Amino acid sequence: MIASPLNYTGGKYRLLPQLLPLFPRDIRIFADLFCGGCNVGLNTEAEQVLYNDADRHLVDLFTTFRTLDRNTALDWIDGIIARYGLSDVSTHGYAHYRCDGATGLAAYNREPYLRLRRDFNQRVREGRTDDYSNILFYVLIVYAFNNQIRFNSQGEYNLPVGKRDFNAQMRRKLTGFIDRLQSQNCRFTCRDFRSFDTSGLGPRDLVYADPPYLITCATYNEQGGWCEEDERDLLDLLDGLHRRQIRFALSNVLRSKGRENRILLRWLAERPDYQAVPLDFDYSNSNYHTKDRDSGSEEVLIVSYPPPVP
Repeated sequence: MIASPLNYTGGKYRLLPQLLPLFPRDIRIFADLFCGGCNVGLNTEAEQVLYNDADRHLVDLFTTFRTLDRNTALDWIDGIIARYGLSDVSTHGYAHYRCDGATGLAAYNREPYLRLRRDFNQRVREGRTDDYSNILFYVLIVYAFNNQIRFNSQGEYNLPVGKRDFNAQMRRKLTGFIDRLQSQNCRFTCRDFRSFDTSGLGPRDLVYADPPYLITCATYNEQGGWCEEDERDLLDLLDGLHRRQIRFALSNVLRSKGRENRILLRWLAERPDYQAVPLDFDYSNSNYHTKDRDSGSEEVLIVSYPPPVP
């Protein structure tokens, strides 16, 4: 399995052993409507993978990783770390920065991180979307709180500094990610799911949807980022695919922390052709899902085709 280099909220890496066996064995095109960190598309066997996400910064970053020479990307990352004076524990160790693994590196990195964040936001204001700007964005994510992505209403990246740096494990993950992307027959698009082009899809293809979950409290949904209208529009899109004999798989939760997704439950009950396969997993030990700890979420994969027999 190849893991995303991003600690992306709702990432499915740890669910892959349950998800992948439920996908068809003969996928021509795998279309991921909400690719996020790309964990699912990276590890799905298909002739071609279409990654889509509405986050322009994310798609630009992945496009750079897809096209930029891997050694060049790593050299730029190391150069940015040195230029701003950020920590490099894999080279110097924690003692060099008068820190340790328990307390982390936030105190040392705070000022250089803020300079990096200021410079990146200036590039955003100027509309600069070149490869180097995208690598700056990646380094910013690496040194940010919990390696997350968050922009304010003015379009500025606004997370505070985090406790870790570009350590050996993160370097390995990024290297594996870039190598897989560059060897894979794949393409990135940046569209709202409603305008994603499905005209070229057919019965041998699979559309995978992992949208924000309507009834959870993850960070992506704190300010109404996904509403009931979005939910209904996505379900209508999936129904349309099914009428055209295009297979789909939908990741979602039916119930969470005493709440029910009534729209999804009603939709599922009225469509006997679809099957909801329970997934045995929760995000209770993922610190970026703090608000969903001990949620008892009923997570499922809803498929429009008979899932393969193990």
